[in-house]
Amino acid sequence: MNPSRVALVADDDEFFRIALGFILKNKLHFTEILETGSLDEAIERLSERDDITLALFDLAMPGMQSAASLAAVRDIHPDLMVVVVSASSRRSDILAALTAGINGYVPKGLGASELAEAIGTILNGAVYVPPSMAGRASPSEEAEGAASRGNQEERGHRTIEFLTPRQREVLLLLVQGFSNKEIARKLKLGEGTVKIHMAALFRGLRVRNRQEAAAAGARLLPMTESRNSPV
Repeated sequence: MNPSRVALVADDDEFFRIALGFILKNKLHFTEILETGSLDEAIERLSERDDITLALFDLAMPGMQSAASLAAVRDIHPDLMVVVVSASSRRSDILAALTAGINGYVPKGLGASELAEAIGTILNGAVYVPPSMAGRASPSEEAEGAASRGNQEERGHRTIEFLTPRQREVLLLLVQGFSNKEIARKLKLGEGTVKIHMAALFRGLRVRNRQEAAAAGARLLPMTESRNSPV
């Protein structure tokens, strides 16, 4: 059992957040549930609290464009248990999330008892995946997965549509040469939050450091946006 029983539920469906929070409290004995409706809000809660041991993310909520965002969370919070709870049963989505280093992928379609059992399995140290992963993907699923990966790569190279609003603000300030501490002060964020956004930017832009990210941002961001960045 984890000594700290605080969990974060990130999902834009309020009723599902409530239902999942009930399961976490009544079946898995968590004492506090933090709720957010977007990826940006979830990242900020994680930077504000150091006692969160479990974070559950929906793949379809605002700001969640790819599993790269979860990989960035994993980079900054290596001890955090990161779980996807999603309505998607596509093999490509499950594999992409597992590649990001999550601790488990739980389908939303499970009943309350099955959902609790799946999350309990993860809390006990196992990586949970849907039973459907035991089978082979159909040709249509494989084609869809390949097309999705191709679209993500093209999007990463050509546009910045994959960025959340907060990541866009961070990139704008990075292009202007501000440090993480300065960016945190200007956006009224914790430095830990800025680090997660920066890690997500590196992955999304396919760059290795701040200099390359700034160069990519300068190419991709409209000039009018750079002039009107938050100060």
